[in-house]
Amino acid sequence: MAERVPSDHDSVTNYRAKLARSGGTRRPCLRLPEDVDLAEDDVIRLLLDGTTTHARVATDASGLLLRGAYDNERLARTPRDGENRLVEWCDDHDLGPDAAVELDALDPGFCYGLRSPGDRLVYDVPARPDQSLRDIASSLRDEAE
Repeated sequence: MAERVPSDHDSVTNYRAKLARSGGTRRPCLRLPEDVDLAEDDVIRLLLDGTTTHARVATDASGLLLRGAYDNERLARTPRDGENRLVEWCDDHDLGPDAAVELDALDPGFCYGLRSPGDRLVYDVPARPDQSLRDIASSLRDEAE
């Protein structure tokens, strides 16, 4: 069952993040702050206006970033197949490159929320999947590759 947590709760760490352009495209991506404890290829849950999406951490010469947010973990790993919900979120909030956003660490290393500066949100934080189920899924994914 999901836990409801407000963005200003003591258990939530808030980071100032920045939107940027994704490579040579005009699509926005999320530049992660240096002090967020994530690594390249981590797949996280990213909550966008109450919707749980999945995002894979990428890297470039400037550091860590999220190039998009997708409906499931498979799409986050192979983004050509899915709709980029981060682009939709930016459009809905009229935010473009160089805009500041708030990244809320709801369950560090697993689940984060994104919001416009000054907004207060109450998140439905999903529970972490059972580790044995994640191990099975990981082994199946490795076999398919």
